[in-house]
Amino acid sequence: MALFRFAPRQTEPAPVVGERVYLRPMRMDDFDEWVALRHASEAFLAPWEPLRTGDEFDRAAWRRKVLASRNDARLDAAYGYLVFSRAHDIMVGGLTLGLVRRGVAQTCTLGYWMGAAWAGKGLMSDAVDTVCRHAFSHLRLRRIEAACLPHNHRSRRVLEKNGFQLEGLAREYLCIAGVWADHVTYARLASDG
Repeated sequence: MALFRFAPRQTEPAPVVGERVYLRPMRMDDFDEWVALRHASEAFLAPWEPLRTGDEFDRAAWRRKVLASRNDARLDAAYGYLVFSRAHDIMVGGLTLGLVRRGVAQTCTLGYWMGAAWAGKGLMSDAVDTVCRHAFSHLRLRRIEAACLPHNHRSRRVLEKNGFQLEGLAREYLCIAGVWADHVTYARLASDG
């Protein structure tokens, strides 16, 4: 009988590496870089995201966010990643494979954001392709769904460039910038290549 019982050591998953970016789960020590990027990108992101309360920018909220993200991954419910430029080794955005559904569905929902200074440089396109390939090969998903505002041409271009096919319109799908807004819906299948 062991005198002491230790929990198994939790190891961080290896980064998921793309051509120009790498993705990894958020860590406690990412807080300062994340806050700086989010604050610098606030006006750029505001039209595309839910309203913020402001308290998400304190360390206690970040700690809850990191712990919730780890728990979601452990439960195979969602996988959150920060996106880093390989050339600069700096955080440029984030993305999530959320609402993972197993059983007969084997699908999830993709969401992403990009820092204002990095938008339009192809980094999010690489991140989306990288996470999709990872989801199909390592997470064994077969379908990834995504939605964006109809007038978010940059986001639509990222999805279409990465093989997502337009499937329809979801009326009042999400509350964005304080308004229930219609979204165009897309999906990419593992069989799409």
